[in-house]
Amino acid sequence: MPLFLNDTLSATRKAVPEGPIKLYVCGVTPYDTTHLGHAFTFVHFDTLVRAMRWLAPERQVTYVQNVTDIDDSILQRARTLQMDWRSLGDEQLEQYLADMRDLNVAEPTHLVRATASIPTMLKIIKLLLEREAAYVVDRGSVFFRVRSVPTYGELSKLSREAMLEIASQQDDADVDDPRKEDPLDFALWKGWSGQPDEPCWESPWGSGRPGWHIECSALAYQYLGEQVTIHGGGADLMFPHHESEIAESETAFQKRPFAQIWSHVAMVRKDGEKMSKSLGNMVFVRELLRNYSADAIRLNLLQHHYHEVWEWSPAALDEAARLARHLATATRGPDVSADIARENFAAALSDDLDTPRAMRVLESVGGETLRELGGVLGLALTD
Repeated sequence: MPLFLNDTLSATRKAVPEGPIKLYVCGVTPYDTTHLGHAFTFVHFDTLVRAMRWLAPERQVTYVQNVTDIDDSILQRARTLQMDWRSLGDEQLEQYLADMRDLNVAEPTHLVRATASIPTMLKIIKLLLEREAAYVVDRGSVFFRVRSVPTYGELSKLSREAMLEIASQQDDADVDDPRKEDPLDFALWKGWSGQPDEPCWESPWGSGRPGWHIECSALAYQYLGEQVTIHGGGADLMFPHHESEIAESETAFQKRPFAQIWSHVAMVRKDGEKMSKSLGNMVFVRELLRNYSADAIRLNLLQHHYHEVWEWSPAALDEAARLARHLATATRGPDVSADIARENFAAALSDDLDTPRAMRVLESVGGETLRELGGVLGLALTD
């Protein structure tokens, strides 16, 4: 049974192409993790990988996830806390990994820090300069020339005015940088500021550090090649991050499309606002795990389709906890309509990973069939 997913770029449903599946997902920036919005994204992609391996066990799935271990957000946070930026990243990354283990989220095939791919970033930047899609400015910075890509904006479908507004709200906002040819041009390489607490690496243009977007182009190429099957992340990354990543990768390697399917996970809201670090309205996974099982939290997340923007509710988590206990008890009962249940479960997952529908199937079975199907959703189903 083919797996169909919604593709953000074409705004259509697409079957996952034949052959090995190369999945790239944008990971965390480890300076204050892990809130429920992170969990919704990474539990979803963990479930997608489990589903693909269950639906088509003969197909190879390679899952790459990056860790943005150097950027303006980390440097700002480290200065506020008077910590070394690397120590802050290491501490928060360990907390994130522990949270993911506690939620029964399997590690990706490759979980890679951005700073591990500096040579690959430099290679791509050189290619972009050769193609006149980038330019060097004073103080050793390099910017991508957005006007070199006529299709820039095709993923987010935003107007130029909307793109400028969003770009101006980023932690590393530089729309007013007078060195740029166009306010929308973005940094591929940032010349060193001279501040002693800011790391830098050598490059042909001078000491500096990478811009945000180039790390994912580099890591996707390094581990998956010039094109990927599925590229995922939170919906808030659509612009500027994913839009810019497409421009970099397709220009550098002259292969289109960079990703055959773009898959974006909706935002979780709290008190009517997007749950985010910048707003400070976060529900942390480690705090929930003190009172709720991993199964309860996963069921709470998976009862929402990944395209659905939803509001965090303690009452809904309590209901998910009751369902988790019921399912754990049902695993000790007899199998009921096992073959039909498997067919219905597979149909739900194949239909754009419809986890709410798949959960309803779980409630109709018991015994080993329930344990098997629950495992596809990452559930332990233990008392």
